[in-house]
Order: sequence, then structure tokens, then C-alpha cells
Amino acid sequence: MKDTEQPKAGGRPNSEYRLSHENQGEEEMVFRYSREKRLSKAPKSVQDLFSENPRPRFNLLGPPAGRKSRAVMLGSILLLCVVILMMSIFGFLDRGYAFGGGRLTVEALRFEGTTIVSLKKTRIKNRNAYTGAVDIGVSPALKPGTEAREGDYPVFFQRVFFTAADEEEYRFAAPFDSEELVLVFRGERETLDLKIKCE
Repeated sequence: MKDTEQPKAGGRPNSEYRLSHENQGEEEMVFRYSREKRLSKAPKSVQDLFSENPRPRFNLLGPPAGRKSRAVMLGSILLLCVVILMMSIFGFLDRGYAFGGGRLTVEALRFEGTTIVSLKKTRIKNRNAYTGAVDIGVSPALKPGTEAREGDYPVFFQRVFFTAADEEEYRFAAPFDSEELVLVFRGERETLDLKIKCE
């Protein structure tokens, strides 16, 4: 259409052509889209989504053990959980030490040139626990390859009193800073020597 030409009376280009809705009646209209045909060409996973009988959503063991590799992984995780549970029951994971009819847990923390030692005594059920004074000797541990000379490694002494309570906690500060400590616990009839790392 040139600039000089005027639009025809219909107000649209090609106005001499009849529109499609004028060509046939509404009863004769043909729809080109069919959902059933489209779904029949779709993959099986898409067809399952639109099926009338959907799969149950909740399945506890289906996703983890659906394939052989997943079942082996689930079995190994369960086996590890059982092993860790048995180790904790039999005391292999316990950081405590047997002393005076109970369990003694010892931790040390370095803070501004001193070492804070924390003791936790737990009484074992159906056992007579020791009650009375416990003398504690604390010293820095020797570094590998060094010889101990008198005065190089100070010893700090502390005394605590165990009671008949099920749990007790004691804290004291040793006047030196060291990565490892050697501790000696001495009760009335029992002695415990141990070495711990400071945090």
C-alpha cells in the first residue's frame, strides 16, 4: 500500500477476503488442540502426573531404598549408627577415667598465662563411691626429646573433697601455661595418673 492510497471502505487491508468466522458456523468449528493427543505423545513420567490414579505420596523406605545403591548406602548408615551406639554404651567413646567408684572427667583451658582445670565427678550407680579428700598434683608435660631438670617444671597442688552426691564439679587455676598437663590424683587408697591436652 502506497502512502498516497487511501484505505478501502472495510478499514483493513485485504478487505475483499472474508474472515474465518464468516466462512463457517459455530457448529462446524474445528479445534486443533486435543489434550488427550498431546498427553499420548508425552513421556511416561508426564503421563503419570496426569493419570487418574496418582501414586501415594508418603513412602518411608521407598525413596532411600528404591534402588540397590541407595539400599546399600542406607544399610551402611544404619550399621554405623549401631556401632557408634554400642561403643558409647560400652564406654569406648567416654573420655572419663575410673576413680574412687565413679567416673572422673578432666578438661583444661588455657587463659591469659594460666590453665583452668575443670573436674567432673559422676558416681556410678550401685557402687560405693569414695568420699573424702583428693590431692591433685598438676604439672606441665615434658616436650618430646627434653630432659626434666629440677625447677624447670613446676608442680601445683590442689585439694578437693568428694562427697556422696551423684555429680560434683570442681574448678581451679594452675599458675602456668602449657599445651599438655600431667595430673596425679591421690585418694585414700587409689592413685590415678593421666595426661590431657589443653584447649
